Amino acid sequence: MYADSCRPSIAPEYILRAQLLQVFYSVRSEPLLVEQIDYKLLFRWFVSLGMDDAVWNHPVFSKNRDRLLTSGVAQQFFAEVTKYAKRFMSDEQFTVDGTLIQAWASQKSFRSKDGSDGGDGGDFHGQERSNKTHESTTDADARLYKKSYGKESKLSYLGHALVENRNGLIAAAMVTHADGYAERDAALLMLAQKQEGRSRRITVGADKAYDTKEFVSTARELNVTPHVTKNDKGRTSNLDRRTTRQPGYAISLSRRWLIEKGFGWLKQTGPLLAQPQETLRELCA
Repeated sequence: MYADSCRPSIAPEYILRAQLLQVFYSVRSEPLLVEQIDYKLLFRWFVSLGMDDAVWNHPVFSKNRDRLLTSGVAQQFFAEVTKYAKRFMSDEQFTVDGTLIQAWASQKSFRSKDGSDGGDGGDFHGQERSNKTHESTTDADARLYKKSYGKESKLSYLGHALVENRNGLIAAAMVTHADGYAERDAALLMLAQKQEGRSRRITVGADKAYDTKEFVSTARELNVTPHVTKNDKGRTSNLDRRTTRQPGYAISLSRRWLIEKGFGWLKQTGPLLAQPQETLRELCA
């Protein structure tokens, strides 16, 4: 995790505390974060730096942060925080959903894979562009995607969260490529991890995008009761009265708004936005 030469590395606990400050106080960049730690006594106290201790060089901080996040320490830190919050969390009722994370790549970077489009990529009006034929030259993991009709497509990732229904605390999270199957696939992965080594049935609420045969059947195989909003406009829903007649179904749907609290805080206060030069692997961490 540490470099053997050049400037001294930074201890993991310093980086984790500094990253929490960046999130809690909406510091927009790491250079600005390091600058504020230098002159704010509250920040120095939080990261355990003395009044006369030298603050780190911000390129070193960014490099060590990348090394820390890709080493699995961040996931262990989140797991420990979850253990402390367990008494505030429901162990049976959950909600799952996804949200767009806008990539740093620009629309101009979304170029044809075979190089057939000329110019600098700025004039793309009237052209047919898709993820099959085009990709970003600056972020190959970003995908052109939109979550709802009538919205413009953006180069994005998809963030996914599993929250418990008592207080809306995040129990699991992950980031994937943005496509039409990612939300359901990620939800099943998080549910499978949640149910690993457990025999007790749990419930999961979700919107109508999760009302598919594959998601409903696979969730039931995981010993999870899917409480998804029925999508029966012009089609037959994959849920029947065996599920929807239960009182718990209506309760799960009434608690779905809790997941939006987390997404709203991350986007407005966090903020949940890919930083320059961040990769999908770093976002997953």
